[in-house]
Amino acid sequence: IALAKARPGQLNYASAGQGSSLHMTAEIFKLATGTDLVHVAYKGSAPALTDLISGQVQIMFGTMPATLPQVKAGKLRALGVSGAKRTPAAPDVPTIAEAGVPGFEVLNWYGIVAPSKAPRAIVQKLNLSLVKTLKLPEMRGSLGTQGLEAAGGTPEKFGAFIKSEIANYAKVVKAAGIRAE
Repeated sequence: IALAKARPGQLNYASAGQGSSLHMTAEIFKLATGTDLVHVAYKGSAPALTDLISGQVQIMFGTMPATLPQVKAGKLRALGVSGAKRTPAAPDVPTIAEAGVPGFEVLNWYGIVAPSKAPRAIVQKLNLSLVKTLKLPEMRGSLGTQGLEAAGGTPEKFGAFIKSEIANYAKVVKAAGIRAE
């Protein structure tokens, strides 16, 4: 943060693309810290990570499954995790809040959705199977080694979560002046 403030507009950050969740995370970081970082949008995480490792860009907010192997291999240094708590997969990496940005919490999440006209009985059956699977020790273990945490829940709860995320990100888009390309 100190380096970014000392060199406004001189540090680049990579994202998986304009408007991607990781682009939004970086913009939330910029707004929270008052830093001026230059966005470099890539066509996916893989080329962004390649350029980060090679030094073409200086910073990237990345997903744990994509970046953790590079950190463990010594190719990248993790500066912080964006969740509210440290991840068991990298317990020595502080949260961004711990590292000096109080209240910073942005989660990258994955979900399973169905067409809006899918029969409710089918959606409920799929949901029950998914929740059951997410509770399996081997599933939790596999996700945990990748730095992921299973949440599970009802379709209604997930729908409400998605709506709240859309509202939150709409505020970020407006505040950061992000435009579709």
